[in-house]
Amino acid sequence: MTIVILLALSMAAASAMTTTAAAAATASFSIELIHRDSPKSPFYNHSATSVDRSRAAIYRSVHEARRIAARVQRKGGIEPSDAVSRVVPDSFEYLMELRVGTPPFSILAIVDTGSDLIWANCVPCTDCYRQTAPLFDPRNSSSYRTLPCDSNLCKALPTIACGAGSSCEYHYAYQDRSNIDGVLGTEDLTFDSSAGSPVVFSNIAFGCNSKSGGSFSSRTAGLAGLGGGPVSLVSQIVPTLDKKYFSYCLVPKSDTQASSKVIFGSAGVVAGSKVTTPMTVEGAFFVLRLEEIIVDGAGSVPVPPSAPGLTTGNIIIDSGTTVSFLPAGVLSSLVQEVSRVVSLPKATDPDGTLPLCFTVTSEADRQKLPFITFKFAGEASVRLSPKTMFMDEVSFAGQMVCLAVADSNTPVFGNTAQQNLHVGYDLDIPAVSFASADCTTL
Repeated sequence: MTIVILLALSMAAASAMTTTAAAAATASFSIELIHRDSPKSPFYNHSATSVDRSRAAIYRSVHEARRIAARVQRKGGIEPSDAVSRVVPDSFEYLMELRVGTPPFSILAIVDTGSDLIWANCVPCTDCYRQTAPLFDPRNSSSYRTLPCDSNLCKALPTIACGAGSSCEYHYAYQDRSNIDGVLGTEDLTFDSSAGSPVVFSNIAFGCNSKSGGSFSSRTAGLAGLGGGPVSLVSQIVPTLDKKYFSYCLVPKSDTQASSKVIFGSAGVVAGSKVTTPMTVEGAFFVLRLEEIIVDGAGSVPVPPSAPGLTTGNIIIDSGTTVSFLPAGVLSSLVQEVSRVVSLPKATDPDGTLPLCFTVTSEADRQKLPFITFKFAGEASVRLSPKTMFMDEVSFAGQMVCLAVADSNTPVFGNTAQQNLHVGYDLDIPAVSFASADCTTL
């Protein structure tokens, strides 16, 4: 799923009073997502064209895929205690606004669906990267508490040490050699209801950095982990709701007026005509089993049942990676099947990342592109339109479209393929459901 997140809550019964996590057992809420390339984002570049943004997103995806593969395969599998995060600070796709502490303090944070720690730079930050926003000062929050080394939340972190007074100290290293050091505590997180009543989640594990450096952007002030690990935002908030469930619906990137959404609790359950496939959690990643890929008008491509480093499935579903990734053999077969049914002149991706491109001169040319179905375990066939399987590119020869899939030993189902799908995660079963949707109206 990386976006600036503004929060709107739909409550089963609107209340004028603040709701705490304990009292929120009957509540659901939704988060409005803003992509980093949206005009609402501080990273928006008004002079960039849509093709410029696509190329930048593809470049970020390639780097994300390499980091995911390195993390998954470094020890032959995903280690729950893996100390190196797969996120590189400037490779994100989304941001979110966190309101931390009492009184609430706004923090613009990177959203990462492949890690679990929630953190911010805090006063006194003796050696932090320079950020434009003020630092969070835990001394000004009446709800901040440090956690001891023997606490379960502390033990869930990859690398810890006991500091003064046995406080829980952590160190995270990123694969571009950026790093953070700090103290783990608990804090209140506040989300605003559309009805005007804030909802507060108390005692959420929260890292206060005393040191941070590397390629972090000065326009961000923290990170919010939305993965499957024990201290992620998802893992801490969802169990307190009326249902252990969250879902999202990603609007097409070409629509700059609408925003995507993440919905927590029963209000987010995928309804109507849907398909459901089993899901597992490996480390902080959500993992599925992909069985075959079917190209309309051509044949099907079988997918090996296992992938290097994954033990329970063969593909990671990730909303923070733009394009999808498949092993070289599977991708080569997919390219052959698509080429069989598309009667358009072939073109070459200028960056050499995407293996199959076609020259297009009209909308009629685009109608020649096929639907492609990803069939997951449990007879869960997800039929994807050409708009979500192909991306616009430009070469010296003119306008073209490229299959939005690249090569990696660690398969990833990326966010371009997930546009206009309502994707739900049931953490009780556990399973993922898919349904076609107009995400601008959800």
